[in-house]
Amino acid sequence: MKISYNWLKQFIKIDWKSEETAALLTDLGLEVEIVDKYQSVKGGLEGIVVGHVLTCIQHPDADRLKITTVDLGNGIPVQIVCGASNVAAGQKVPVATIGTTLYDAAGVAFSIKKGKIRGQESHGMICAEDELGLGESHDGIMILDDALVAGTPAATVFKIENDEVFEIGLTPNRADAMSHLGTARDLRAGMLQSGVNVELITPSVSNFRVDKRILKIDVDVKEVKLAPRYCGVTISGITVKASPAWLQNRLKAIGINPKNNIVDVTNYVLHELGQPLHAFDASKINGKIIVKTLAAGTKFITLDDVERTLHEEDLMICDEKGPLCIAGVFGGKKSGVSENTTSIFLESAYFNPVSIRKTAKRHQLNTDASFRFERGIDPTITEYALKRAALLIQEVAGGEITSDVINVYPKKIEDFTVFLNFSKVAKIIGQELPKDTIKKILVSLDIKVNSVSDAGLGLTIPAYRVDVQREIDVIEEILRVYGYNNINFSKKLNATVSNSPRNEDYKIQNTIATQLNSQGFNEMMANSLTTASYVALSDVLNSEHNVTMLNPLSNDLATMRQSLLFSGLEAISYNINRKNADLKLFEFGKSYHNFPSGYEEHKHLTLFLSGNRNQENWTSAQKPSDFFLFKGYVNGILSRLGIQKTQNLPVTSDVFSEGIAIGFGSEIIVELGVVKKSILKSFGIKQEVFFADFNWALILKLIATKIKYTEIPKYPEVRRDLALLIDQNVTYDSIYNIARQTEKSLLKDINLFDVYEGNNLPEGKKSYALSFTIQDNSKTLTDAQIDKIMGKLQNNFEVELGASLR
Repeated sequence: MKISYNWLKQFIKIDWKSEETAALLTDLGLEVEIVDKYQSVKGGLEGIVVGHVLTCIQHPDADRLKITTVDLGNGIPVQIVCGASNVAAGQKVPVATIGTTLYDAAGVAFSIKKGKIRGQESHGMICAEDELGLGESHDGIMILDDALVAGTPAATVFKIENDEVFEIGLTPNRADAMSHLGTARDLRAGMLQSGVNVELITPSVSNFRVDKRILKIDVDVKEVKLAPRYCGVTISGITVKASPAWLQNRLKAIGINPKNNIVDVTNYVLHELGQPLHAFDASKINGKIIVKTLAAGTKFITLDDVERTLHEEDLMICDEKGPLCIAGVFGGKKSGVSENTTSIFLESAYFNPVSIRKTAKRHQLNTDASFRFERGIDPTITEYALKRAALLIQEVAGGEITSDVINVYPKKIEDFTVFLNFSKVAKIIGQELPKDTIKKILVSLDIKVNSVSDAGLGLTIPAYRVDVQREIDVIEEILRVYGYNNINFSKKLNATVSNSPRNEDYKIQNTIATQLNSQGFNEMMANSLTTASYVALSDVLNSEHNVTMLNPLSNDLATMRQSLLFSGLEAISYNINRKNADLKLFEFGKSYHNFPSGYEEHKHLTLFLSGNRNQENWTSAQKPSDFFLFKGYVNGILSRLGIQKTQNLPVTSDVFSEGIAIGFGSEIIVELGVVKKSILKSFGIKQEVFFADFNWALILKLIATKIKYTEIPKYPEVRRDLALLIDQNVTYDSIYNIARQTEKSLLKDINLFDVYEGNNLPEGKKSYALSFTIQDNSKTLTDAQIDKIMGKLQNNFEVELGASLR
C-alpha cells in the first residue's frame, strides 16, 4: 500500500522528517518498507529559470538557427543558440542553465553543457514544453507570462509537487489502515503516546446540499445479507474531462494513472477514506437500481471488455433490464462513465466481505475496491464518503446534486463490546502499565470506554476494527501503541523444566528425520492443496471423499490431498526435469478425507527413492536403486523405533506394480513398493520410483516405551549354510517362518545371501543359499548340538517345502 506524505499531512499537521514518521508507523505495526521520492515533473525542473530574451538575430551560418542574448536574472546576459521558429526578443522563456539535467521521452537523462553550434557559443537551452515534461508539444519554445521576473525558478512558476511516498507492507488483518485516513488515525495515536498533541482533521461535507430534485433513481436491495448498506445520489450537468493538476498529482504519487475527473474522484476518495465508490452513467440506467444475484451462466461484459460467466452467488448491481456492475469488484462496460456522460448515479455501499472475496477469486479479479471490501471496510462512513465524493465532483466537473441521498440500511451493523481486565493486560505484556495510560491509548484509537472499575474497563470497539473483537486483541492494540521497545526486561530470570513424555510426536519425527538425513534423504514439504483429478489414478481413492475448497486459488489447488504420493511425484518430476534424477526424499504430512461420518485427517511419513544409489565416481560403477535397498531403509526406521514382531502382508493399495505391506497384528504399519508405470506416466517420469507410506498414528501407538537390553554374549556364535533346491513359488518368508518354528531359542539369525535361477537346474526350480546363525548365551555349543539343529531344519524344509540339498 502506498501513502503520500503530502496527502497524509492533510489529515494530521506534522512537520517531522519522513524518516521519523516512517519509524513511528513501523513501530505501530504499519511497516514502512521503503520511502520513495515523487515529483510531478521528473527532475523537479531543477536548474530551469525564467529567462528574458534581450536580443534575437539570425545565425550567420544556419538558416534555421538564431542567436539570442538572454537575461537570467543575475545581471550577466548569456548567449544561447536556439532553433525554435517562434523565439523573439522581449519574450519571457524557460531556460535550462549549464549543468541542468533533462529527460527525453524515454526517461533517459541528459545534461546541458556549454558548447558551440555552427561556430557560435551556446550557454544553455531555451526549452519547449515536452523537453521540460510539462506537455507533449514541440511546435516551439514555451512563451511565459511577461510579468514574470527573470531568474525566477521554473518550479515555483509551474507549482511542481514534491512528495514522499511510504510503501507500507500492510498485513491482511489491518483493514482499518487501508487509506490515508486510517494511516493518519494510527499515526495520531502513536504521536499522542509520544507526547505530541495533534488532532485528526477530516474533510468537511457541511456544504453538501440538494440543488434540484429532478433525477431520482430508486434502489431496491433484494440481497440484504450481501449488501447490508447501500447509498446513492445523482449528479447532473457534469462535464467529463481531465482532472486538475492537484488531483492528478495525488493519484500519480501513489501509482494510479488518472483517467477522467469522475473516475479520478472515486479513486481519490477510495484511497483517502478507504470507501470504494462507483459512478454509473445515469442515462444508461433503465428504471431503478436493483441489488441482487442472477442465474448461473448469465453473461456479462466488464469494463476490460471481457465477457464473464456469472455464478449464482455473484452479487450484481442491475437495472430493470439487466446487470450493470459486479458489486464491489468491477464495473460493466455499458454503464460506465464516458466523455459524453452528463449525469451520473454515484454509489457508495458496504458489501459482505466473504461474498466479495468469493466473487473476486472466482473471476480472478483483484481490484482496489475488492481488496478493501473483502477485508472489511467501515460501514459508518458509507454516506459520508458519498457526500465527500459528490462535493469533489462538483468542484472538478461542475454539475448539481439532483436527488436526495438514498440510504438503504435496514439493520445497523453494531460495534463490538469487550471487557478488558487490568490483570490480564499486565500478565500478557509482562509489565503493569498505568491505568490512565491504557485509557489514553484506547481513546486515541477511537475505542470508547463505557465503564471503569478496579478490575478493568468496559469497551466499545468501532465496527471498522474487524480485527479487534476479543480481549487479547485489545491488549495487542495497547502494546503496539505503547511501544514494544518501551517494555522493560525483568532482571529476574525464571525457568521451569517441563515433564514431557519421551514419545512426543515432534521428538519421534526429529529422530527419524535425523536417521534419514544421515542416509542421504532430503526432507520435502508439499502443498496440502492439489488437483481433484489425481484421485482417478487410483481405484482405492474416491472423489466423493475429496475435501473441496470453497474459494480455491485455482483449479490445480482446489482439493485437499487424499494421498501424499502425488505431491511427491510432482517434486520428483520437477527435479528430474532439472537434471537431478538421483533422489531420496521423505515427508511428514497429512492426508484429508471427507467420509460419511465426517472429516478426518491422517498423518503419514512417506519415503521416495529413485535413480542411482550412488554418485558416479572412478572407484565404483553406478548402480540403480532397487527394492531391497529401499526395504532396508524402511526396516531401519522400524528397528530404530523398536517396533518388532511384524509380519509381511499383501499390499492393499493399487498404486504399486509390486509391493508388500508390513503389519502388526491386523493393522498395517507401512506399505512399500514400486509405483505403477501408468501413474508415473501422468507425471512424465520414465525411471523407476519406490514409495513407502507409513501410518504415523499407528507408529506412535506401537513405539516401545521401555528400553530393553541384554548383555553381550560371552560364548561364540556359529554359522552354518544350506543351499536348497526349491520350487519357484516358494518364498523366502516361508523358509524363514519354518526355521523360526523349528528352533526358537538358539537360532539367532537367518540370511538369504544368494538366489540362482538358470541353467543346470530342473525346470520350475530355483536355488536359495541361506546362512543360519546359532548361539547359546550360557555355554559353548558342541558340533553334535549344531548338527542336530541343522538336521531338524533340513528335514522340515524337505517335508513342508519339498526342498532338497544341492
